[in-house]
Amino acid sequence: MKNTVGIMGSASNDFLASNTALKSKAEALGRAVASKELLLLTGATTGLIYLAGKAAHDAGTLHIGISPAANSLEHVERYQLPTDACDLLIYTGFGLKGRNVVLVRSCDIVLFIAGAMGSLNEFTIAHDEGKIVGCLTGTGGVADQAEYLMKTFAKEGPAQIFQHDDPDSLIGACLQALAQKPKQP
Repeated sequence: MKNTVGIMGSASNDFLASNTALKSKAEALGRAVASKELLLLTGATTGLIYLAGKAAHDAGTLHIGISPAANSLEHVERYQLPTDACDLLIYTGFGLKGRNVVLVRSCDIVLFIAGAMGSLNEFTIAHDEGKIVGCLTGTGGVADQAEYLMKTFAKEGPAQIFQHDDPDSLIGACLQALAQKPKQP
């Protein structure tokens, strides 16, 4: 069975037109996931997550989107989310925050690129669930603030947090930690 990795972070399209370096990092993250033959899960959303998911999908990775919507019509019309980067969409009907729980709990590794409040929610879920978390530094938001968050809001638990500015190195560190993690029943 393939390991599952989730990519979470900024879904905003507002700053993408002027930030080609960040767009390139998102696409590199997607290609890095594809190169490791991982199963990719995302929130089936826009922004950096869309770019990373589309790059992974185009490189041959199976990309499953976990939608906040109850069906395809709601996914497109109410949430205004794309459908072209995923091989399969799972409609939770749980809204954005409820979708986050399903998404994070379904992953072996949770990766962050940039990210704001929604990503902060996913980060805290991943921490509380004891996940292996990778933060692609140099991208802003939650990904760059993980160390501060862990110091400021210290909480013991089995989560492991890794930070790196290179997608391949970040995923490599996370996969190494996953290989050493005791298997849960």
